[in-house]
Amino acid sequence: MPQTSPAPSERATDERIEVIVGVDTHKDFHVAAVITALGALLGTKRFPTTVAGYLDLLEWARSFGRVHRAGVECTGSYGAALARHLSASGIEVLEVNQPDKAARRRRGKTDALDAEAAARAVLSGSATAVAKAGDGPVEMLRLFRLAKTSAIKSRSQAINQLKAVLVATEPELRDSLTGLSNPKLIRRCAALEAGSPTSITSAAVYTLRLLAQRISQLTQEIVDLETQITAAISAHAPGLLDAYGVGPDTASALLITAGDNPERLGTEASFAALCGVSPIEASSGKVQRHRLNRGGDRQANSALHTIVLARLRWDPRTRDYLERRIADGKTRREAIRCLKRYIARDIYRIIRNPQRPKTAASAA
Repeated sequence: MPQTSPAPSERATDERIEVIVGVDTHKDFHVAAVITALGALLGTKRFPTTVAGYLDLLEWARSFGRVHRAGVECTGSYGAALARHLSASGIEVLEVNQPDKAARRRRGKTDALDAEAAARAVLSGSATAVAKAGDGPVEMLRLFRLAKTSAIKSRSQAINQLKAVLVATEPELRDSLTGLSNPKLIRRCAALEAGSPTSITSAAVYTLRLLAQRISQLTQEIVDLETQITAAISAHAPGLLDAYGVGPDTASALLITAGDNPERLGTEASFAALCGVSPIEASSGKVQRHRLNRGGDRQANSALHTIVLARLRWDPRTRDYLERRIADGKTRREAIRCLKRYIARDIYRIIRNPQRPKTAASAA
């Protein structure tokens, strides 16, 4: 049976006692569990995902003792708002992975057990990753990038649909629009005179005009979002845009991976691991080797790869490094992985010190 909170008279109200909170997050409610520093379960309780619910959760947890640490599941989705609330209250929020499947098979699965497991993960030290803050300019970037990605996907779908309609339409209409580039084709289709559809041809004209207008609107949305992304990066980390081969898209992806509190990443090796560019030891016996890291944030990994390709095309120093690595016996892919690791180190330094370096004239 799930654990419930003890009566108020039975609670340990001594503020000198440190307790740890674990939270199993859901869309409409969260289940919290409180344990002592010795691992004793003090209680579990369910709270709604509202402002009043967050306040009640924190007040309830503090009624057992001092709360300095909390383990929260899904701090990037269902638990994001709660993580921000707890952080604003001076509590260190640690990201907790979902319980191991083997443990679930042995103990069963309830929300109370998951919340208790989250608290015990903090107590045992298996949960060490500080959650992203999500309350600053990087969170704004994430929202802009999310909207831009969906707009690009919708525009590509609309362009494909427009061309599919054009291929199957009558030859007279198709011939008048053949051979045009995409921008000209979209402008021409948007300017078509489309009355009330009464035939297959008029229905095709109506559809082409509607799709072209949708494409133009999505293009304007993308341009506006690109402007917002560039402005946000320039205000928060202008030095990142000055790095060779780094543009607004790659810079936003790397900043989102680091979060609004990049100090949670203690070293540049932590950032490299988060981007999936840190080599992983795979030695056994007399064989000493490293393998590719297939984990980490794949969007950040893709951004680093884009930066590498840009530098290989335009930067002579990067090409010289690649040739030296290949001469040492590495394949081109292995040398590119080394480049991604070095670039991650440089990007980490810029993120931790995001302002543009002062020029000699301004420093004088």
